Amino acid sequence: MTKKFHSNGKLLISGEYAILDGALGLAIPTFYGQSLHLAPTTSGLLEWKSYDPNGRSWFTATYDLGTLEIMATTGKATAKTLQGLLREAQRLNPLLMKDSAGILGETHLEFPRNWGLGSSSTLINNLAQWARADPYTLLRNAFGGSGYDIACARHNGPLTYRLVAGEPQVQEIDFDPIFKDALFFVHLNQKKSSKAAIGAYRAQGGNSGDFVQKISAITQKLIRVATLAEFEALLEEHEAIMAKALDLPPVKQRLFPDHPGVVKSLGAWGGDFVLASGDQGCRDYFGSKGYPTVIPYGKMIL
Repeated sequence: MTKKFHSNGKLLISGEYAILDGALGLAIPTFYGQSLHLAPTTSGLLEWKSYDPNGRSWFTATYDLGTLEIMATTGKATAKTLQGLLREAQRLNPLLMKDSAGILGETHLEFPRNWGLGSSSTLINNLAQWARADPYTLLRNAFGGSGYDIACARHNGPLTYRLVAGEPQVQEIDFDPIFKDALFFVHLNQKKSSKAAIGAYRAQGGNSGDFVQKISAITQKLIRVATLAEFEALLEEHEAIMAKALDLPPVKQRLFPDHPGVVKSLGAWGGDFVLASGDQGCRDYFGSKGYPTVIPYGKMIL
């Protein structure tokens, strides 16, 4: 019998980087996610196929079902990453593939691979569902990271997330701003490596408890604001604090200095999506700058 699992994509509105040190972050699952389909075979192999949103295969691999050794693949680095995840999932649940005669696994992305909405976190959560294992443990043992993306994969609405003594605390919240028609997500035409971004943040030597408290306070205010002006002011304050911590210029200063609204980085600075405020002219403005992917808030958020 075919098994099917699905996980949501993610966007981190506040708390990027600081969430690693215990700051409270505002995270939102997206309409776009990834599914995993698993069908039994008699091949004695684990055959893996990954498809993009257009139904095109972008990765295949074949593993020995007993040892999970790579037999063949179209992408060696991806195959090794998947191998590590599969072995960790099997370690967490030794019965996972024990009585199987063969498996065909297919992943189906619902967003372009360079969008940075969580191709890894959605896969990890889907694998954890299959293995009946804790996804945060699978993430921690195989990848690292804060885990907010796993929370988004598992929840169907906005949430706050923080790490307390290394353990995730997730709280679903009522966050549906009345000014959402003035908010847009703009893709910066490149995907930023989360692992590399975390490494660069750590190389700054860490930040004080005051830094974490400031970011947490902004998150608490963001989820309660009543006006766009308040929301924009908090986003600008957040950008200024993070720019100082990272020793990097904010994205608006670097790419969009003449945009009349706010532009805030989401997640790793330098790639993926930014959050912009403005009117319907946003699409033309960012398009003229070479960034044609502009998605209204209501069409991105789950």
